[in-house]
Amino acid sequence: MVIREQVRQEIDSLQEGVVVTASDFEVPRHYRATLIKALNQFEYAGILKKVSKGKYYKPRQSRFGEMTPSENEIVKDFLQKGRKTIGYITGTRAFSGLALTTQISSDILIGTNVARRPLQRGQYKISFLLQPNSITSKNIPLLIILDSLRLIKEIPASTPEEALPQIIAWIRNLSASEQKRLASLAMKYRPYVRALTGAILEYLGCPFFDLQESLNPISRYCLDIPKSVLPTSTKWNIV
Repeated sequence: MVIREQVRQEIDSLQEGVVVTASDFEVPRHYRATLIKALNQFEYAGILKKVSKGKYYKPRQSRFGEMTPSENEIVKDFLQKGRKTIGYITGTRAFSGLALTTQISSDILIGTNVARRPLQRGQYKISFLLQPNSITSKNIPLLIILDSLRLIKEIPASTPEEALPQIIAWIRNLSASEQKRLASLAMKYRPYVRALTGAILEYLGCPFFDLQESLNPISRYCLDIPKSVLPTSTKWNIV
């Protein structure tokens, strides 16, 4: 009973919508079975809701009904480990923030340095995109731009011809140091991403550093991007 009361007090102090697991409660390990039982009881009573196995949140009511946790909360164990950033949300959800699509999806794509299998959490299908670069708060905005080039044929309700002008606008608005770092990060992406990055930087009159030298001069990249959208595309073998 003492453990149950302690858990209830900790739940009462929780912020609504924050996802927690058994390890977030200050209960000695030898009481873990009691803790799990208490969490299941609180779920049954409606005090907690379950996101997926072992993951709970305290629901919040609004005038529109019960609010579910944010996407960041749903996947926070893939984004942070202690104080270290280990992943970032990319794909459709991030691309909508770049005004590349208006689509809303229940799929969440996470950039990560570790290969993982897709999984389901409640209504969300979570997939992973292997990211070869270091994942830091400073790099993430640039990695999302590069991911948009990597997935340019897969952006919902958009074509490469439609998406590229907006991506170019975002790169144009980067500082010179950010553009340089973008080129450096692109070096670990696939050749067609390097080609696109280099062609955009050249089109904007920015240094493209070693990007062109990193490419096979006889390779061609079929991306359905007309020269009217990216005038430097031919030089970079983009067709």
